[in-house]
Amino acid sequence: MEQLKQSSNRCVILLHEIYGVNAHMKYYANFLYQKGFDVYVPNLLQKDTVFSYEEEELAYQNFMGDIGFKKAKNDVDILINDLSKEYNQIHIVGFSIGATIAWLCSNNNYVYKVIGFYGSRIRQYTDIVPNAEIVLLFGKQEKSFNPIELKTNLNAYSNVRISIVDGEHGFADPYSSKYNEQTTNNLLECLFD
Repeated sequence: MEQLKQSSNRCVILLHEIYGVNAHMKYYANFLYQKGFDVYVPNLLQKDTVFSYEEEELAYQNFMGDIGFKKAKNDVDILINDLSKEYNQIHIVGFSIGATIAWLCSNNNYVYKVIGFYGSRIRQYTDIVPNAEIVLLFGKQEKSFNPIELKTNLNAYSNVRISIVDGEHGFADPYSSKYNEQTTNNLLECLFD
């Protein structure tokens, strides 16, 4: 697990996409550290392999076949419980599968806030009742599902805010061809300042 610590009383657990702890995660770890958080980046793949974007199908099969959401959620819950002894606030920021895992952990009483970028599989777990403040961000041009339907399904929760922004799945990844710099910068100003 990668860590950036500065003796803060609040931390972020940063959860990666199917590709592993790549340059995208390191970029956000540094960004969050600069915002005053201690940052923890667990390797949910549990191996040193980082998949390239061209290996998307292989990376997806690896996560779904070898890890899965249940195991990843359990691993993150253990980390949350360990960090609760040290921090007043535990935030989770996740991207894609990481956002879905963050959502699954949002009912842990130690989680203060969850920010999830394009967690398309959240649609399969709408029965989760989150305790934390939740911000979910989706691009208008999602291929695998309709984010407007998910927003409608989650409107019952007063602590869940969903924004559907201009962009595709991957819009907040500066290393992706889907990166939308303007949309991302506007969101980051609102979320972390």
